[in-house]
Amino acid sequence: MLAVHFGAGNIGRGFIGNLLYHSGYETCFVDVNSVIVDLLNEKKEYRVVLADPSQQEITVKNVRAINSASNPELVIQAIAEADLVTTAIGPNILPLISGLIADGLRKRLERTEKPLNVIACENMIGGSSLLKEKVYEKLTDEERSLFDQRFGFPDSAVDRIVPNQVNEDKLMVKVEPFYEWVVEETNIIGEKPEIDGITYVHDLVPFIERKLFTVNTGHALAAYFGYYFGIETINAAMDNSQIHEMVEGALKESGDFLIKKYGFEASAHEKYINKILQRFANSYIVDEVTRVGRSPIRKLGPNDRLVSPARQYIDEVGKEPVYLMKGIAAALLYNFEGDDEAVKVQNTIVEKGLAAAIEEYTKLDPTLPLFKGIVEQYNMLKVK
Repeated sequence: MLAVHFGAGNIGRGFIGNLLYHSGYETCFVDVNSVIVDLLNEKKEYRVVLADPSQQEITVKNVRAINSASNPELVIQAIAEADLVTTAIGPNILPLISGLIADGLRKRLERTEKPLNVIACENMIGGSSLLKEKVYEKLTDEERSLFDQRFGFPDSAVDRIVPNQVNEDKLMVKVEPFYEWVVEETNIIGEKPEIDGITYVHDLVPFIERKLFTVNTGHALAAYFGYYFGIETINAAMDNSQIHEMVEGALKESGDFLIKKYGFEASAHEKYINKILQRFANSYIVDEVTRVGRSPIRKLGPNDRLVSPARQYIDEVGKEPVYLMKGIAAALLYNFEGDDEAVKVQNTIVEKGLAAAIEEYTKLDPTLPLFKGIVEQYNMLKVK
């Protein structure tokens, strides 16, 4: 079986590629990083090391790679022959590969009637749906009809911490032991791909929001609170009792609305939160707060990991989310000069005022209690 995977970065190799190998796939990575592509073609294997006391090492074999910048025609041919297509490239890059995927699926129609599923494994809601939208923009009406019959774009939710790292062996990647890959089975065409480690569900939205508003929310808050207190890494931040308390408080707030909205079992969700907190504190994963906190404008967006759970908490629970508001305030105070978005936020606050900045980036109505609560928390953090 052949899997074509877009993205030969740490997540692609350490998470998706690892599971594909152990499920019997040959994996053809597609990337523009010529160094990684050449090494994969030379070595035909790479090492994955677990970031825990065991330091267990796994060798992933049966891999090759194509440079999509220099050999797009080979990518098209690989898609035409594939049994599965996956991505782990980042939400902003998905539209950029849509043309290649469209051409590859066209070519596939010429050679086989076998269905194919394309699964975007991105840190976002509706990654596969977005990719499908961009692919379909390049099709005729007749092609869209054929694609609907042959090709599935099931959305997925993925979760595994793969820290930023520089290794002497450029292909080796260190990953945390925990992982979760949930795929919505309703949009699969043909048989479900048999991959050890995938959980198939009928409705993906609850699992996406559970992950986004627990893992992503908590990770971002650990970064912004850590930066506020002058701490450099996530695990060190979580060793600070005050930060630990604030992150845990925020996750309990997001948990309250998730339980009420989706019917998650309360004790099971509490265990999930505790597991997440332990993962952030893993001393074998040293992740800089400035990496995790990067791009604060995106993270402050109305539907993202900070504002959305705060707004939904008020809607579902009817109280003010004190810890989530404090986290949003910490994100607004994030003034790391090495981050263009952080600089832009700070410039907006200076030039237009705090209220205008909050309205611009969160899209919240200034008359809402949530808006006023963020201002109050910001002012309290600011004076300290």
